[in-house]
Amino acid sequence: MNNEVSAKGLEATLKSADTEEWIDLLFYRPIGYRWALLFRHLGVTPNAITIASIFLGIAAGILFYYNDLLINIIGMCLLVWANMYDSADGQLARMTGQKSEIGRILDGVSGDFWFISIYVAICLRLTPEWGYWIWLLAAVAGFSHSKQAAMADYYRNVHLFFLKGKSGSELDNSVQQRELYLSLSWKKDLVRKTFLWFYTGYTHSQEQFSPAFQRFFAALRAKYGEVYPQEVRNRFREGSLPLMKYTNILSFNTRVIVLFISLLVNLPWIYFVFELTVLNGLLIYMICQHERLCRQMYQNL
Repeated sequence: MNNEVSAKGLEATLKSADTEEWIDLLFYRPIGYRWALLFRHLGVTPNAITIASIFLGIAAGILFYYNDLLINIIGMCLLVWANMYDSADGQLARMTGQKSEIGRILDGVSGDFWFISIYVAICLRLTPEWGYWIWLLAAVAGFSHSKQAAMADYYRNVHLFFLKGKSGSELDNSVQQRELYLSLSWKKDLVRKTFLWFYTGYTHSQEQFSPAFQRFFAALRAKYGEVYPQEVRNRFREGSLPLMKYTNILSFNTRVIVLFISLLVNLPWIYFVFELTVLNGLLIYMICQHERLCRQMYQNL
């Protein structure tokens, strides 16, 4: 009975089984759920957990600077720990209803802090051998990483929108975000306005990479308003679901597995090459397939 209750409690903290990766379902989400239960008992807020994850992730990156396997393994453990907390903060927020805009801001930038630390550490480690070339390689890989993560996040939110509606998704558009940005004062809303400046550009870049979806979505709203037929939602979900595995590969787990392998064999530059080749190839394929789906959906409206 306790196991059933625990399983139901865990399920309630997930966004959707459609968008969860198997590693997360087997490892990070169950452990994150237990952390969330502990933090709820201790009165710790989701934002505090996110901040802790930022420090853990940055510390992990710093340890990857050293050409010492034991220190690198400690760094790997810290990065896994950081991701456990990254899972726990969202699960605790859904469990307790403690959701806030600052929480979303922190959650959005936490992974950026981790990987900036990781990239800089690897570059400093390899500079004596590679010179400035490793910084150039890392810069291009980092740019690719940002696009991979952005489109994976966007397609997940699009999928969740058609599956659960607006309340179950974080799908935004740049026009609304810009209007909100312009309505705020730099003097009174400095932090929020700064975030919205970056977030508006981030959302706009996602839209630029998905023109067929933008056309389909605009036509859908023009025809049906804000309430879409269930049959249309089901057809979109059916076409989008096979792409969710690619959004997961382009997120955290796969790239970190390759990062860990590259550190274990003392060839950390492999991680950058993997991002530039395999993950960019997968990104292009995912975008093409999603755009193809949206063109078909548009024609059938």
